[in-house]
Amino acid sequence: MMDEGTELSLTVAQIVQRLKGTNLHSEIERQAKECLHLPEITLESLKNDVRHFLKASGWERKLQNAVYRELLVQPPPCHPATPPEHTKEPLAYMRKAQASWEKRILKSLNSMCTELGVPLARKRPAVEQKELTNKWNEMGTDEPDLSRFRPVLISLRNPNHDSSEEASAKSYWGLIQVPLQVRDIPQMREAYSELCLTSGQLGIDDLTRVPPDLFESEHIRVGKKVVCEQDSAAAQQYSRQGCPTALRADLWALILNSTNTPEDVMHYNQLKAGVIHHDLLVDKLIYKDVKLTASNDDYYFVFEDYLYQVLLCFSRDTAVLDHFSYNSATPPKSYIEGRVGEEEFAVVYPPNGVIPFHGFSMYVAPLCFLYNEPSKLYAVFREMYVRYFFRLHSISSSTSGIMSLCLQFERLLQTHLPQLFYHLREIGAQPLRVAFKWMVRAFSGYLSTDQLLLLWDRILGYDSLEIVAVLAASVFAFRAENLMEVTSLASAEAVLADLSTLKVMPLIQIFLFATAI
Repeated sequence: MMDEGTELSLTVAQIVQRLKGTNLHSEIERQAKECLHLPEITLESLKNDVRHFLKASGWERKLQNAVYRELLVQPPPCHPATPPEHTKEPLAYMRKAQASWEKRILKSLNSMCTELGVPLARKRPAVEQKELTNKWNEMGTDEPDLSRFRPVLISLRNPNHDSSEEASAKSYWGLIQVPLQVRDIPQMREAYSELCLTSGQLGIDDLTRVPPDLFESEHIRVGKKVVCEQDSAAAQQYSRQGCPTALRADLWALILNSTNTPEDVMHYNQLKAGVIHHDLLVDKLIYKDVKLTASNDDYYFVFEDYLYQVLLCFSRDTAVLDHFSYNSATPPKSYIEGRVGEEEFAVVYPPNGVIPFHGFSMYVAPLCFLYNEPSKLYAVFREMYVRYFFRLHSISSSTSGIMSLCLQFERLLQTHLPQLFYHLREIGAQPLRVAFKWMVRAFSGYLSTDQLLLLWDRILGYDSLEIVAVLAASVFAFRAENLMEVTSLASAEAVLADLSTLKVMPLIQIFLFATAI
């Protein structure tokens, strides 16, 4: 264990190292040099004068936001002797399960490649490049033959943990048999205090201490001030009570520190050029996924072109590889020139290290309602992915990881609706079998868009996906009466098939703050 002082100095050194060489660092350096020519900068108080100039010109705030982003995203520094794989995932059995899962996915991709005789990557002929450039903004009209391409939780236990004596019988009711630490309702009430029944919330029309319309007008006034101040931490705190529709795009970009500078636009255009020049096998998986999911969705089908643009560029973005330093997953590799097994010929494939799976496009689709500029949409999605979404499809012990969310969901139901949980288990309709698909997509494609965005406000506000498990449990609580009547998994799924009429915030509030403990 490190003492507090050592940990702080290591954190500072880590952040300084990460920010050095960034565009922000060079811009601040340039501004500091240029301000030396100003008459108000004197030699006697040079340091303070330069600091005051950077503060007045907004560069200090930009630096604060960048530091805040690093603090939220990067894991806290470990002891120098800690192996790198422990930083990615401290539990050995989780690492083993993730590695096994990756092998299965890679095997599936390689066998599809062999069966279909399709290369993992190829350079497009000039004619094809020109054709793709011309139809870049209307790729949804293209109908490639995808019939041959197939869309790409496993049993998991801690081998060192024998809970036969110490665990209560109910732990064996559920599908998740791993001893991870998850919060109970009293702990959640403390953590999510801003969501209590007496606090004003966007997404709730009932009377609180302050009438909803009065709360909303005051909340909008404060929101405009937060956007004006350009403070990431303040924006994050603000979004815990919901973001007004007109301000949401600016607030989310601010929380994520996604600035869309000319350099970001240039980076997006370079990725676009990469798509035009080379065709990847994963492009077909992206096309297939969009066709099977977003294209058939009443809310998102109009954004088909945007989804292709963002996801095809995302697959080429090597900047995404950075997140593997704190992700339990390892980017898959392929070998060039047929030199299988020779490490010097190994390359990450796809270039971003992420193989798209069925439903992947639904992480992007809701963001299309907020951003109509492709480079901005892309930058926000990429940041959402490397902060949150990657945790929904990798096996880890993180509190926002899909394993913890599944366990959290089961524990909440077991504790507060034991009769319902037991009934569903007895008829072969384990609740997690229904709720898993909601959680793995963070409810995208299941809720109406306005309600989904209110849910994602809270994910950003609390910097955690835990609220997704709470909502899944509250849906079961809301439909409990009907679910007690069902006699099969199919009928349970029918009761829970349509979530588009649900109001997210009342459900979460009632479950967390009106449930008897």
